[in-house]
Amino acid sequence: MESVEFHQAAALLAWQLELGADEAICDAPVDRYALPAALTKPAAKAKAEKAPTGPVVVPDVDGVAIAREMAAAAGDLAGLQAAIAAFEHCDLKRGARKMVFGDGSPAARVMIIGDVPDRDEDREGRPFVGRSGQLLDRMFEAIGMGRAVEDAPVYLANVLPWRPPQGRDPKPDEIAMMQPFLERHIALVNPDILVLMGNISCQTLLGKRGITRLRGEWQEVLGKPALPMFHPSHLMRTPLAKRDAWADLLSLKARLKNA
Repeated sequence: MESVEFHQAAALLAWQLELGADEAICDAPVDRYALPAALTKPAAKAKAEKAPTGPVVVPDVDGVAIAREMAAAAGDLAGLQAAIAAFEHCDLKRGARKMVFGDGSPAARVMIIGDVPDRDEDREGRPFVGRSGQLLDRMFEAIGMGRAVEDAPVYLANVLPWRPPQGRDPKPDEIAMMQPFLERHIALVNPDILVLMGNISCQTLLGKRGITRLRGEWQEVLGKPALPMFHPSHLMRTPLAKRDAWADLLSLKARLKNA
């Protein structure tokens, strides 16, 4: 066998290490997925000793029932906000930055219910902010209303207080879990009229989807007149729909005048 000089052998070894070959090859193949027979039996015995002797009972947690109890116990908006903050059974809370509760005047005749918080709302902790919020403000200011209009304010909230991951649509169980809080929110504000902006708010409070078909048609929610409308984010994507939104705003103005 040809001999290898020390420096040449060291260079070859360093080259192999750079390639990731940091272990020597044995004379016989090794099955690293197999356990030695001597270790298999004790391991199985230890596992059997740790195994429970009876059935494992995992208590069921009814998040909807808990939410209903907590919402009913809230006597005012501050209490409701604290109850939502203390509610630990909705996983959306763990991924959101801030809870989005409400904005505007609680004494408003009109309560606007949006879908779910977007990125801007999640960052600021207020509903209808960012570009969509600016558009909503301009829409209602066009009929003499707004969250900053003293004699004709509005109040704003969302179906969910936390933003779903990547802004996805909420799951049915997430909606069901938070719906008692939303219904209590509406009861505490006690507006004359509800405006349901977007598919998810209509799905939650009307049990219907298809905002293009529903918009502009007056409905009843919790004993109150409700008007489905396009969400401002939809109007930014579909400018032609602003004509329908203007017709809905005029319908809302007329309904308030005659109420």
